[in-house]
Amino acid sequence: MRVITKSFIMMISTLILVSCADQPSQKILESLFTERGIAGTIGISNLDGSKKYQAFPERARTPFLPASTFKIPNSLIALEEAAVSSPEEVLFWDGEVRFVDAWNQDHSMKTAFPVSCVWFYQDIALRIGNEKYLQYLKNFEYGNMITGPELTKFWLDGDIRITTEEQISFLKKFYKNDLPINQEHLAQVKEIMIFEETGEYTILAKTGWAIRTDGEHGWWVGYVIKKDEVWFFAINIEINSNEDYGKQKDITREALTLIGVLPQTQKDMN
Repeated sequence: MRVITKSFIMMISTLILVSCADQPSQKILESLFTERGIAGTIGISNLDGSKKYQAFPERARTPFLPASTFKIPNSLIALEEAAVSSPEEVLFWDGEVRFVDAWNQDHSMKTAFPVSCVWFYQDIALRIGNEKYLQYLKNFEYGNMITGPELTKFWLDGDIRITTEEQISFLKKFYKNDLPINQEHLAQVKEIMIFEETGEYTILAKTGWAIRTDGEHGWWVGYVIKKDEVWFFAINIEINSNEDYGKQKDITREALTLIGVLPQTQKDMN
């Protein structure tokens, strides 16, 4: 009976989200945050913007540090400026032990990206320089298009800010290859962004966790490619404990399932 009940609820919620006005859709999405005791926002949109869903719109328009979601544009810039010759070029670890074990080794962009290796991208930043960053941020129309006083960590605690709405706008340009970047470099970054791949869909995404200013907040931004459609998402949540990090993925998956972008799993129906 429990399986049938939750399946029925999921089905009804999906119908409401897809067929009703914005307000009911917004309330259902917002409940995904409130039931977990999390402050945050999520935006979901198809490619042409004809279908959009959003929770807590005021926060959606609030700019935050991009943290490691900046590794998407940063990787593009690094390849375009030949800061590394390819995603496979290895930079050598300096021997300093950092708080994430996976960082304490040599890395290429291909291995550094999924584990958000900060030192790798700090080395790259020194090779690129602030002037180039400002040029690319303007060309990308990325967030507020500024950096900050410290070249090697402006995306972590500098002046750069971006909203969930702006994240989705950037991701759409990225997906459509509508950025002033070599097509090969765009394809290479898309390859390292693959988070999950099944026979039904592919998720390309990046997490982020800002822990130094503005209060702690977490990101998950990306898009889902299906046979006949593409859906973009950006979620930002307030993090009050280590247990909160990762909830941005749970909320996003549930929202995408309710909308019908992702298929229901047995776990969803239990």
